[in-house]
Parts: sequence; C-alpha cells; structure tokens
Amino acid sequence: MRILLDESLPSELSQELSGHVVRTVQEAGWSGLRNGELLALGAKQFDVFVTADQNLQFQQNLRTLPIAVAVIVAKSNRIEDLRLLVPRLLTSLTTIEPRTLVRVGS
Repeated sequence: MRILLDESLPSELSQELSGHVVRTVQEAGWSGLRNGELLALGAKQFDVFVTADQNLQFQQNLRTLPIAVAVIVAKSNRIEDLRLLVPRLLTSLTTIEPRTLVRVGS
C-alpha cells in the first residue's frame, strides 16, 4: 500500500510501517499545503493519507477523493506514543477502503 504521512506526524513513523511504501508530505514537496489541496494531490499517488488531524473528517468531503484516511488518535504526536498504535494502524490498513476514514486509537 502507498501511504502519505501528514507533516504533523514524525517522519520516524514511516520506518514503523514495514511492508508499505511510505512518503512524508515533506518528502513529496507538499509542506504547507492546505488539507484539500494535499488530499487532491495525494489521491493521485497514494492509497492512504495518515494524519493526526482529528478535524479532517469535518473539513473535507472524503467521498469525492479516491484516497482513504487514517486518523491516529494518540496521547501526543511523539514517536513513543505513536508506536503504541502501529499494530492497530497496520491492521486497519489491511481493510481500509478508498473514500473512507478510520480512527486508530482512543
């Protein structure tokens, strides 16, 4: 699966998602783009957008884009806190569908 990591997440998270092709927003050269633009560009190259932005689902109409969104809900955006949710994220990635959003965490 091709995964785009939001700039709000540490780049080290990409190393935790073994078995997937992962790029960060920064690596793609899309830093600073608003979510709508970012999702539109990401939908052309990626299957899933992984973010910690819990408001994304209220700001964007995901049904219009052929990309899935996984929102990580962790204590913080520190890699130590995110690592705890990686197994659940990887499980979610096996069943996630385009134009849907899944929340991973509490």
